Amino acid sequence: MSNIHPYLSAPGRSQPLVVKAAQSARVALVGGFKPTKCGIATFTTDVCEQMSAWLPKHQIDVYAMVQLADAPIAADVAATIVQHDLASYKSAAARMNDAGVDVVWIQHEFGIYGGEAGSMILELINAVAAPIIITLHTVLQAPSPQQRFVIEQMKVKASRFVVMSMAGREILISTYAIEPHRIHVVEHGAPDRHLTSTQDARKIIGVAERPTIMSFGLLGPGKGLEIAIQAMPKILQQHPDVVYRIVGATHPNLVAVEGEAYREGLKALAADLGVEQSIEWVEQFLETEDLLQQLASCDIYLTPYVNLAQSTSGTLAYAVALGCAVISTPYVHAREILSDGVGVLVAPDDPCHIAVAVNELFSDPSKLAALRLRSYARGRSTIWSEFAARSAGVIAEVLPNPAPARATARPVMPSTDAFLALVDDVGILQHSIGIVPDRDHGYCIDDNARALIFVNQLGRAGQHLAPRFAAFLQHGWNDEARRFRNFMGYDRRWLEPAGSEDSNGRTIWAICHTAQEARDPRLRDWATALFNRAVPHLMDLTSPRAMAFMVLGAEKLLARDASNACAQQVIARCADRFSALPLGGQPDAGEWVWFEDVLSYDNARIPHALFALSSMTGQKKFAAAAIKQLSWLCSTHTTPRGFFRPAGSEGFGLRRACRPFDQQPLEAWAMIDACAAAMASHPADAWRDMAYRAYGWYLQLNDRGIAIGDPASGSCHDGLMAQGVNVNTGAESVLSFSLAYQSLIRFAEGQASNAQSLTYSDHKLRTH
Repeated sequence: MSNIHPYLSAPGRSQPLVVKAAQSARVALVGGFKPTKCGIATFTTDVCEQMSAWLPKHQIDVYAMVQLADAPIAADVAATIVQHDLASYKSAAARMNDAGVDVVWIQHEFGIYGGEAGSMILELINAVAAPIIITLHTVLQAPSPQQRFVIEQMKVKASRFVVMSMAGREILISTYAIEPHRIHVVEHGAPDRHLTSTQDARKIIGVAERPTIMSFGLLGPGKGLEIAIQAMPKILQQHPDVVYRIVGATHPNLVAVEGEAYREGLKALAADLGVEQSIEWVEQFLETEDLLQQLASCDIYLTPYVNLAQSTSGTLAYAVALGCAVISTPYVHAREILSDGVGVLVAPDDPCHIAVAVNELFSDPSKLAALRLRSYARGRSTIWSEFAARSAGVIAEVLPNPAPARATARPVMPSTDAFLALVDDVGILQHSIGIVPDRDHGYCIDDNARALIFVNQLGRAGQHLAPRFAAFLQHGWNDEARRFRNFMGYDRRWLEPAGSEDSNGRTIWAICHTAQEARDPRLRDWATALFNRAVPHLMDLTSPRAMAFMVLGAEKLLARDASNACAQQVIARCADRFSALPLGGQPDAGEWVWFEDVLSYDNARIPHALFALSSMTGQKKFAAAAIKQLSWLCSTHTTPRGFFRPAGSEGFGLRRACRPFDQQPLEAWAMIDACAAAMASHPADAWRDMAYRAYGWYLQLNDRGIAIGDPASGSCHDGLMAQGVNVNTGAESVLSFSLAYQSLIRFAEGQASNAQSLTYSDHKLRTH
């Protein structure tokens, strides 16, 4: 909280004190909301009002949970989420993303969200791009399998968890293995009022001047009211004027099942014990101001709950803040807030113990008064200004870092250090653990194909490494399977007879790139020969991305030798197959303009290849489709703040879904190349802007404001996750970063004018 102003409100302050936060934020607040009558709705409403009062720089957008689509809602909510309507969770997430909210703050209770154990909230959590804070109003030490599943899924996506007790924090650590630094304890907020006499408060609400015990809340089993009623005979023996006021409506879920049978049973119990004349029933849900008046009027606030796992009670927080003398069973929240003599703890399910505690306080007015003072003093740490300050601190922790000025300057050439660290005498290792190459996962032809493209573009500085990666591709060809293999173990043994269609297409692209770009003419001849040998067996590839890679490769080869029959055949076959696809977008897809029902990886390579097809075949339909698809990708991959947000791999395979994480470095490189092709075909400022936006993604211009690539070392993290980066720096990521730089420089300056700027250190490469 170092960024929060240290001075907070004094009791009874008439004017709100503005708590200064270091950075303003737009917060999407999710939970029940007025006029819904439940504890979560009351809390969310209070949070909205109090945060707006104490932190006016923060904009609070409320996304209110409702049970029915036509439920009444407050005028100041941004949107509603219908409890059992999965589409409304998706719609709310899309609205948050479109609005560019900085933080999503979810009030979580299993029962207020749809699906088993409230699992529908995961649809929203998986789809929003902003950092997520989740306040857990219930923390279960022994969850059901589905409840555990929901929390485990939240654990993957949430940047921070907030609980209201230290016990809740310990459960999250021990039961769910959530890292301690991600858990904050922020006690339930409470009003800041002067300590007043109970007699004055009773006059205000118009009740008789009698020693008063009070319990409040939605009535239902678990509140322990039966136990409190059973204690009344012993209380009345010593203090016959005592009245026990039970305030609150019956829980609506209970009413829906059995009507008022539970309340009537309590009344019957009181009649059987002969204490019905000493019990008053206030059978309604109270708004906050009325509740506070009721609390202020009682001498003793009693919470005889039998569920000792209850981690928070809003009315207990209110009672302590108002200076009530509290007697309670030792449930989690009560144990913590009433410790050190702040309140009196009694055994659960023990009416005798309750009676003894009540009688002791009523028999000793000085003891009762001292307890009230201790309670009031303890409540100063939970008043709303304190809550706002602590919550602002949590929000500040998860806000994306501001964009650095250097990210908008001319790109800096990445070093080759990280690339060389992954290269050995076989080729390039595909994975790393942190920055350390991971030999356990060996090599793949995909990465060695990218590495070959990379060193081809280095010119003289990289020519001695090109044969190493070319040899890997050559060795990958399997004559028996008529396919290139992909994965090789560290022991140099191939792990499969044939790789995927996409890996075969990418290999052809790298081979053709070598046929045109390699500095050594002998390597160009080798590449042409391997292409002519392999590609006739790959004409049956049908994967759109495999075909795109083949087209991009054939374009390269034909630029060197326009008469190459195999390359011409690739163009003709791929043109026919792309023509058979719905290049204008899926029919009846609404705003889904893509030619497939899913987005996966290297998406921009499709329009990139379509521009090439249009140029080589003269068919304008391919360029028209490319412009339509690339424009759609640009719009869906741009945040409201103008950052690049590629489709995350968490959405792969999900129909018409574009989930924001895990964002891959490969996508930014592909987008730059596609925009360069679009600029050559149909020049427009939008393509240039998108190319720079995509490269800026590596340099903190992203959803989390975190640098993905490091030009000084040439390393690049493996992806942007909901909680930050994947710290590993594998070959695909490192190569994508450097290749994206090369593509951007060529795009910005033209191939000939930037030859000097692409000169790497000969010494580092030649000594490897």
